[in-house]
Amino acid sequence: LSGALKKLDGHSIYPIAALAIGTGARRGEIAALRWNDLDLDAAMVRIERSLEQTKEGIRVKSPKTAAGRRSVSLPAFTVVALRDHRRQTLELRLQLGIGVLPGDAPVFGDFNGNWPNPYSISDRWRDAVKSRKLPKVTFHALRHSHASALIAAGLDVVAVSRRLGHASPALTLSTYSHLFKN
Repeated sequence: LSGALKKLDGHSIYPIAALAIGTGARRGEIAALRWNDLDLDAAMVRIERSLEQTKEGIRVKSPKTAAGRRSVSLPAFTVVALRDHRRQTLELRLQLGIGVLPGDAPVFGDFNGNWPNPYSISDRWRDAVKSRKLPKVTFHALRHSHASALIAAGLDVVAVSRRLGHASPALTLSTYSHLFKN
């Protein structure tokens, strides 16, 4: 996994992939993150909303379930990736004469503070997979990789379920029971 992530270094998808692998967050949840949802010093992220693309445009909504609102710890590699992304974003804004980032600006939005289209994350992922010659997996597979790593590390089903924002451990078991058995 770390080898695949290293192959993404320098690509615009890198901090997004690092966040997906490090937290198991869904694509819409990642797209909806604001800078004030991150506490990089404490290595934590609050997931409180999700984005979806509709015919009318991008819509901010609550996570899929009440359990979807959660705080998740960030591994060190994700904190580094997010700090680098923030620095690059700030440098670009200063070069453009826009100034500092407001706390409510989207983490992965454009330099004007507009939300990213969640589908653009998948498009960038497919581009990175192709250009960096990575295994052909979907962006959502990063969430499954995260869950698989937690299970392999011996975390119990309740802890994995909470981290993923599942409505119940039963959902986690139905999706990942084969891994818990192993």
